[in-house]
Amino acid sequence: MRTDYLGNPVSPTSDTALAAIDDFVDGFLSYETRAADILAAAEAEPSSALLNAYAAALWLLLEAPEAAERAAPYLARAREAAGAAHPRERRVVDFVAAWSANDIPGALAIADAILEAWPRDLLILKLRQYHDFNRGDFPAMLRSASRALPAADDVPQLHAMLAFAYEQCHLLDEAEAAARRALALKRKEPWAQHALAHVMLTQGRIDEGAAFLEGVRDTWTGLNSFMDTHLWWHLALFYLSQGRFEAALAAYDDHCWAQAKDYSQDQVGAVSLLARLEVAGLDVGQRWNDLADYLVVRADDVVQPFLTLQYLYGLARAGRPEADALLAAVRRAALDAPDHVRETWREVALPAAEGLVAHARGDDAAALRGLRAALPRLAEIGGSHAQRDLFEQLILAALLRADRLSEAQQTLELRRSFDPDGVPLNRALADVYDRLGLPGEAAKARARVERRLAAIA
Repeated sequence: MRTDYLGNPVSPTSDTALAAIDDFVDGFLSYETRAADILAAAEAEPSSALLNAYAAALWLLLEAPEAAERAAPYLARAREAAGAAHPRERRVVDFVAAWSANDIPGALAIADAILEAWPRDLLILKLRQYHDFNRGDFPAMLRSASRALPAADDVPQLHAMLAFAYEQCHLLDEAEAAARRALALKRKEPWAQHALAHVMLTQGRIDEGAAFLEGVRDTWTGLNSFMDTHLWWHLALFYLSQGRFEAALAAYDDHCWAQAKDYSQDQVGAVSLLARLEVAGLDVGQRWNDLADYLVVRADDVVQPFLTLQYLYGLARAGRPEADALLAAVRRAALDAPDHVRETWREVALPAAEGLVAHARGDDAAALRGLRAALPRLAEIGGSHAQRDLFEQLILAALLRADRLSEAQQTLELRRSFDPDGVPLNRALADVYDRLGLPGEAAKARARVERRLAAIA
């Protein structure tokens, strides 16, 4: 019996096909562009169930309404070849088929069976975490990675998966230890770098976080657009807190919105960063219009609520009529989405969507109603803590615009616990305290701004 580089059984196959399997698995776990070579490899080996199942999975990660259609030819070949394949490969085909049919609970059950029998199948573990993340089930991410640890302690990507799962469960010390273990095994481990950046952002270690990412930037080579733009997104957040606004804008222009402009993750990262730049008080010029030119095709895209909400805000902020079409699609999803996500669409995504459109159009009262209704359960739409913080920032911006100063003061001071010297935050605090008739507190906030800016001068 042949095995892949992780030791998982593979059906008898050519050296070329096995090399393609290894290259895809390692490339996928490493967020490298070479993972896309699986498509040509599957075309060259139509009788390989595993290669074609992997190719179908790659298309499903397009995160677009046409993804299942693009995956279908590969999935059909994988199913046809599955009868002669190894049992692990047959289960991988079953997993991809359930995913393609949007039977996510069924796919997760199959993934668990695979990992129980073959705990070093880290590609399936990664895809299981992907689905858990999209559902906001962060303990499930940690549970599956922890179970694989005894069998795959030597693999840096497993420690990176553990690190991010720990961080999303608010276990920050454990997250940092796992991330550093991954980086000790492999310095170029972008998911571990990403997890450590999350920890530092959450703990208010802003200067350390910026220096860390700048110090590993030389390893950001060969990465796919999501990983590259997302690491730059994190670096831009540190720059924003530091008051390095030109650097944050440059990160947006030169990296975050400079690659795969038709890809879901690049689009939502751009929306999220552009909104944060605006909340921080920066003039973003015509950037919303440029971004919306690529979002108009999302006018009926309700593949994932987390993605949809950010498409919607980008379209509404640019004043595009497609925002109304997408809001109508969200309302339909609240009625007819699959059972396992319908409640999330109805009770979380819909009020958030209405609040986002209201915010973009300057209706602060409606924005606050919608966003605050969704906020307690926002994790259900997916996304990380750092990504979902956008919604809290928009609530704060609405409070400030509506002169609800007491509420804004409370929110800002709570936020200062994890961004103590943040320049945008303390500037907002100084303004609020002035308007509240508390000049002493305003002076303290301004002093924090001056110290921070002097430190980076």
